[in-house]
Amino acid sequence: MLSSEELKRYSRHTILKEFGVKGQEKLKAGKVLVVGAGGLGCPALQYLNAAGVGTIGIVDYDIVDVSNLQRQILFNNEDIGMPKAVIAAKKLKAQNPNTKVIVFNIKLESKNALEIISEFDVVIDGSDNFPTRYLVNDACVILNKPFVFGSIYKFEAQVSVFNYNNGPTYRCLYPTPPQPKRST
Repeated sequence: MLSSEELKRYSRHTILKEFGVKGQEKLKAGKVLVVGAGGLGCPALQYLNAAGVGTIGIVDYDIVDVSNLQRQILFNNEDIGMPKAVIAAKKLKAQNPNTKVIVFNIKLESKNALEIISEFDVVIDGSDNFPTRYLVNDACVILNKPFVFGSIYKFEAQVSVFNYNNGPTYRCLYPTPPQPKRST
């Protein structure tokens, strides 16, 4: 059930006959995990939070760096050197105090991926490396969770939804990870 404050906050959603209060209540009951609070994760986190998703998880073990401020729009100069997941959670709570934000200030690895992902309905992967992307895919397949994938390379972007209703997975499109690049 939505509080009177939530009814005001989300009134632009609830006045849509196709969405309404029931749609907003579904969002409030939803749990979304965002892997990576970087250039893709920041706007995803902000929009999910503003829209009223009830629980948002953030997995990121990196710190805010000045060289990323132009694309990691949730952060500013005062955040440099601070843990991204912790700072993102603080800013999301300031934006929308109704959202429950769960911080995982750790690296997503095979030893913790299933436990973390199992608590969420949908996983958004905004990571910037192939091992994490394949790990997220594989954990979502095992746990039967939809996996929203986003990737940016220079001026190219990709977005897709995998493992929705037993649909194709990331490995269906890219069966094997690329070989790690070696430095010379």
